[in-house]
Amino acid sequence: MPFKAPLADLRFILDHVVPLSLVAATERYAEATPDLAEAILEGAARLCDETLAPVQRAGDLHPARLENGVVRTSPGFDGAYAAIRDGGWVSVCAPAEHGGMGLPQSLNMAIQDMMSGACLSLQLSPLMTQGQIEALDHHASEEIKALYLPKLISGAWAGTMNLTEAQAGSDVGALRTRAVPNADGTYAITGQKIFISWGDSDLTENICHLVLARLPDAPEGTRGISLFLVPKFLPDAEGNPGRPNSLKVVSLEHKMGLHGSPTCVMAYEGATGWMVGAPNRGMAAMFTMMNNARLGVAMQGIGVAEAACQAAAAYAAERRQFGPIIDHADVRRMLAEMRVEVFAARAIALACAQSTDMATATGDADWAARAAFLTPIAKVCGTETGIRVSETAMQVHGGMGFIEETGVAQFYRDVRVTAIYEGTNGIQAMDLVGRKLADGGEAAFRLLEEIETGAEAARARLPELAEAVWSAAETLREATEWMVGQAPRDRQAGAMAYLRAFARVLGAHFHLRAAMAEGPGGHREALAAFYLRRLLPQHAALIEEARSGAGPVDAVTPAALGL
Repeated sequence: MPFKAPLADLRFILDHVVPLSLVAATERYAEATPDLAEAILEGAARLCDETLAPVQRAGDLHPARLENGVVRTSPGFDGAYAAIRDGGWVSVCAPAEHGGMGLPQSLNMAIQDMMSGACLSLQLSPLMTQGQIEALDHHASEEIKALYLPKLISGAWAGTMNLTEAQAGSDVGALRTRAVPNADGTYAITGQKIFISWGDSDLTENICHLVLARLPDAPEGTRGISLFLVPKFLPDAEGNPGRPNSLKVVSLEHKMGLHGSPTCVMAYEGATGWMVGAPNRGMAAMFTMMNNARLGVAMQGIGVAEAACQAAAAYAAERRQFGPIIDHADVRRMLAEMRVEVFAARAIALACAQSTDMATATGDADWAARAAFLTPIAKVCGTETGIRVSETAMQVHGGMGFIEETGVAQFYRDVRVTAIYEGTNGIQAMDLVGRKLADGGEAAFRLLEEIETGAEAARARLPELAEAVWSAAETLREATEWMVGQAPRDRQAGAMAYLRAFARVLGAHFHLRAAMAEGPGGHREALAAFYLRRLLPQHAALIEEARSGAGPVDAVTPAALGL
């Protein structure tokens, strides 16, 4: 099924809803002019439509495989990755002093949106590399930066993230991988990691693993974790890949989806590694990469939702059952829900990227707090939108949606994991009501003030919609005040409902802003009205759920669950 990069929607959001001009007005990102941004977005759209989308099905039907200790990628992935590498798409937001473009995350995340919709399995590889670039730029020694960053930024080498072990998933502090100092200042890394996306491939000259491990004298828990850079091939005196390191791919996971993305079990057997950051401070360094990845994963969900939305709309327009099924009220409802959900999630994620850029460019604490607050919302909203929209696309296709040959089921199978990796969505929600409300709700209240100000400005032209948004923001303000005053267990029990309510209100805010920006006669007012009248009311039930506390949850004992 043909995929078309959502260039018009991205342009509209970056021009009118979450303005890139605000970021470009800073000294740090002054080069992100309208002409440059347009050229970047158009180039990325061509890459996605003409090169990445055509290999999407091959990745699903012909999965990556382990052959004589080396991962062989799906047919066509080599040429598609070469286009990513040679086009400089890994380098978009990388530091200019090491060969990157130094452009804002707002642009990079728009690109990740398009790439995810075109071929999510392949998009994962450069996303992991970009995260590693950011982690090394912030935490590595100058020697490591000088050697590794130009190779990673060029796309000649790729990066991975190695956290999870069989007994240490969300509880990273339980990891057992060891790092023993060598006489030359390096470390011998020994242990096994699982669920390592793109842990090996035949697409790049070298693969650089960021590995969490424990020093011999390290304290227990996360306070005793350090971070190490462990390359597949040890660089020689000229900085080129030399002899193999003592690591290997044990096996590839057999997954529900993302078949084109090799998910590896990695074994480190005294492998040579270099410490990144300070001893026992590995989690702080790794979180730099993880925060980058969480926003990238939000874009993955949104990109797949876009592709599923396009496929469903095209099928509904062509399929005839007493006329085109797109004219059936329930099918039109599903298609409308899909479209407005994608817009809302996309705007929320790009608002998070904008906040990250502004924090980087200005050093302003309020922008940093806004970015931190929006990150878990963007991750959950983006991935849940991907799952929900992909499932609805199958429903629009009817029986054909359940038939693999149509390719529709692949959207759901590929995107389902996004709610699980890079911090499960439940953990994201608990982070929101925990650390992100530790300021007494100040970041949340500033966002709500912005929403209410926008609603006031819309009252003259769209009074009914403006009142709905303003009223929802007030209800959410009261819920936030309540949440701030609760014990941790009560917050956690209501965390997911609270996050979803916040996302609903943010989505309404951005839909209203879009309708106001477009003016009369466009389709965005109709989309906004659909969202506000049919989906925004869900926020009230979600808030009621959030405020019920831990009591109803804890009353359901293990015995009541049949254990």
